[in-house]
Amino acid sequence: MNESQTASISDKSSRDWQKTQYANLVRYVPSGIYFARLRVAGKLIRRSLKTDGLSVAKLRLGDLDKQERQRAESTDAAARGKMTTADAITILRQRVGGGASLKPRTKDYHDQRITALLKSWPGLDKKLIRDITKTDCLNWAAKYGESASPSAFNHTQSSLRALLEIGIEVGARYDNSAKSIKRAAERSKHLVLPETEQFEKFVLEIENGGSRDSQNCADLVRFLAYGGFRKGEAAQITWADVDTEKGEILVRGDAITGTKNWTVRRVPMIVDMIALLGGLRDERPDANPGDGVMKVAECQKSMNRAAKVVGMVRITHHDLRHLFATRCIESGVDIPTVSRWLGHKDGGALAMKVYGHLRDQHSVAMAQKVTFKQAVPPKTKAS
Repeated sequence: MNESQTASISDKSSRDWQKTQYANLVRYVPSGIYFARLRVAGKLIRRSLKTDGLSVAKLRLGDLDKQERQRAESTDAAARGKMTTADAITILRQRVGGGASLKPRTKDYHDQRITALLKSWPGLDKKLIRDITKTDCLNWAAKYGESASPSAFNHTQSSLRALLEIGIEVGARYDNSAKSIKRAAERSKHLVLPETEQFEKFVLEIENGGSRDSQNCADLVRFLAYGGFRKGEAAQITWADVDTEKGEILVRGDAITGTKNWTVRRVPMIVDMIALLGGLRDERPDANPGDGVMKVAECQKSMNRAAKVVGMVRITHHDLRHLFATRCIESGVDIPTVSRWLGHKDGGALAMKVYGHLRDQHSVAMAQKVTFKQAVPPKTKAS
C-alpha cells in the first residue's frame, strides 16, 4: 500500500468520527451512535454508549467517567497494598450493574447479599482486602450460619468470595481465604398443600373476609392455582392475553416482574380457569383488552388469615403454583408437559426433582390396573 492510499484511508476514518460540543463525547457518523473518548490515569478509553440520543449519551458518559475513575483509584490503592473491602465492593457492584445478561431483580438480589454481608460482618468495608484471613472468614460463617437460611448463607458467602477474587485480580492479595467456607446443604421445601375440599374452604374464607379487596384476593388465589403463574406474571396478564378460541393464556410479563426466563409461553386453560374468567368477564363487560385480568397483585395477609381460620398450613403465592402442578400430575398430565406449562427451560429436570414422588404414586396406582390374567366374565342371573 503506497502513501497516498494510506492517507486516503486515514482521512476516511477521521471523517467517520464527529466531535461534539461536550468534552470526551464523540459520534460515529455511519451509525449515529455516541462514544465516550476519555483518558483516565494515562489510559485512553473509547467505549460505545449504545445510544444515538444526545441527552442519554451525556448521562451515560457521566456514569462511565465516574466508574472508570473509581476503578482506577481502587487499582492504584491495590498497587499500594491499601485496597479496602469497600473498594472491592464498588468494583463488584459496577460489574453486576453492568451485566447485560442479568435481570434487574437478579442484580437487586446480588446487592441484597452484599448488604447482608456488611450487616453481618461489622467493619468489613473498612478492612484492607489483604488482611482478611481464613480465620476471619470461618468465624463470620459460623456466626452468620446460625441465623441465615442455607440459600441466603450460600449466596452471601459467594459474594465474599467474589470480593476476594477482585483483590487477587488487582494484586492486593494472593489467595481467596473465603474458599475455606463450606456451602450449607440446601434441602427442598417440604410441600404441604391443601386438598380440594380444604382449598375451597380456604378461598371462600378469603372471599368473605370483609375487606374492600376480599373478592379480588379470592380471584387472584384461584387464578394462580388454576394457571400455575408466578405472582409477577399474573400481574401482567391482560384480557388481550386470554385467547378463548384456542383456550390459552399468553404469559409474557416484563423484564422486572414478568417471566423468569424473559420468554413468553402459552398455558392452556383448565375447566376451572374457563369458569373463573367467564365469571369475571360477566362482571366486567366494559373491560378493555389492555386491562389487567387481576385487580390486585398480591394478597398474602388475606391468605394468612384464611389459612388460620380454616386450620390449614400457611401457604404463599408460589405455593399456589406448586398446587397447580400437583393437581395436573395427579390428574395424569406427564411431567414434561407440566414443566412446559410452568415455563421451565430444563426439559422437566426441576419438575421431576420437585414433583417426581407424585408421578411415582400415580404410577403405582395405574399399575394396579394392569394384569396378565384373563378377565372373568360377569355372572349372569339364570333365566
